[in-house]
Amino acid sequence: MVNNKGSASGLEWRVKLNDGSTEILVPETNFFRRIGLRLWGSVSQLVLSFQSFFKKAWELGVDDPRKFIHCLKVGLALTVVSLFYYMRPLYDGVGGNAMWAVMTVVVVFEFTVGSTLYKCINRIVGTSLAGVLAIGVHWVASKSGEKLEPVILGASVFLLAISATFSRFIPTIKARFDYGAMIFILTFSLVSVSGYRVDKLFDLAQQRLSTIAVGTALCLLVSMLICPVWAGKDLHDLIIRNMEKLADSLDGGIAEYFTDNSNMDEKDCRKKLQGYKCILNSKATEDSLANFARWEPAHGNFGFRHPWTQYLKIGAMMRNCAYCVEALSGCMNSDINANECTKKHLSEVCMKLSTHSSMVLKELAVVTKSMTKSTAIDFLVEQMNSTVEDLQTTIKSLPTQFSPPSTGLEGHAEEKEKKDNPIISPIIVPFMDVIPLVTLSSLLTEITIRIEKIVQAVDELSMMADFSTENEKKKNQQTNPDNENEKQGDQETMKALQMV
Repeated sequence: MVNNKGSASGLEWRVKLNDGSTEILVPETNFFRRIGLRLWGSVSQLVLSFQSFFKKAWELGVDDPRKFIHCLKVGLALTVVSLFYYMRPLYDGVGGNAMWAVMTVVVVFEFTVGSTLYKCINRIVGTSLAGVLAIGVHWVASKSGEKLEPVILGASVFLLAISATFSRFIPTIKARFDYGAMIFILTFSLVSVSGYRVDKLFDLAQQRLSTIAVGTALCLLVSMLICPVWAGKDLHDLIIRNMEKLADSLDGGIAEYFTDNSNMDEKDCRKKLQGYKCILNSKATEDSLANFARWEPAHGNFGFRHPWTQYLKIGAMMRNCAYCVEALSGCMNSDINANECTKKHLSEVCMKLSTHSSMVLKELAVVTKSMTKSTAIDFLVEQMNSTVEDLQTTIKSLPTQFSPPSTGLEGHAEEKEKKDNPIISPIIVPFMDVIPLVTLSSLLTEITIRIEKIVQAVDELSMMADFSTENEKKKNQQTNPDNENEKQGDQETMKALQMV
């Protein structure tokens, strides 16, 4: 209860106890206690934030240990290049421009070997070309007199900056030499402007070029010799994973629609069904990896001038197929419910078609992974096309099998309703029930057509990259008995064929 007596503020708070008596609540007046509680709350929140951050960082490192190794490689490269400052003989050799070597390591060391090569080569070429042009322009300007010298230097910077900047808008140059064009503008401007006040311009350009060469060479050595991460290998693996995800989404979505998957793990099942979305969002990654892979030397199973552009074609084909799978998912999740009898009639052939389609995609993943031509792919495609014909035959039988019984529309009320609504017909009801399944069947048929295009693209890749045949593979297995993964892949394919 509240009472206005006996309180400095005019109010006092009383609490009624169990024995019937009351007790006055005295407000907390300790200022330092309140401040301490607030500080403790802030520190606790800060500690929880750090714990959450380190937990996410740990999960990121566990998910891909190469990222942690990359951090160690960058630290090693910077430590080694810092010796040009710590060791007097090295410092005297390059002078105060040793910092350019450190800056070069910071800006050109990337995660993959291809991206590091791309930046290193672009930086060296751009710096060399800009340095040579700047020295030439400076020589011409110095011979023109004191009045014309700043005019010539300023005009050269203006014109070359315009030309180099415009070249960055050209698609080919932007894709491969964008960084080099930017370095060209930077280096030419610095050398030209500083050359107006520096007497020994040639020595300055030579020292900067040598330190940049040292930094790029160190980056290349560390990147290629210590746990290298190849952009081409990442692109190769990405295409394989996308094939597997597309197969899981197709097979799992149809199975979930036509059967009861109550015993399956819902979270894992949903993750597989949504795998096609990763394919829809992978174009930028594929383009970037393909661009960097062109700069890499031969490594592993990837020889010189490996057809990386063909991987982009396969990725585009898979995205076209993934769009159909997305439309298929929308059809299955539509608010219009299909007739259960019709659904049961089409379930067997639709599930069979989705199984054959996913088997083709999985076989393509095995072919791409092992880089070996498959003898089973033609048989799987033939089975898929045969199942498409069965599906079309089954759909044609729907109108006769599920046509509504003749009612005769007996009675005055029924005749009046028919006159008032001449468009309404009993056949509309079963027709609306059949529409979702007919749409689903059409999308499945379209998916098989697009899968055949993926098969053709992979076949082109096998010819361009000179994939080995089964006989060559057996010879390699005899000489290298460690290829157990490829053997297991073939065994799984044969078991699937036997089950079908």
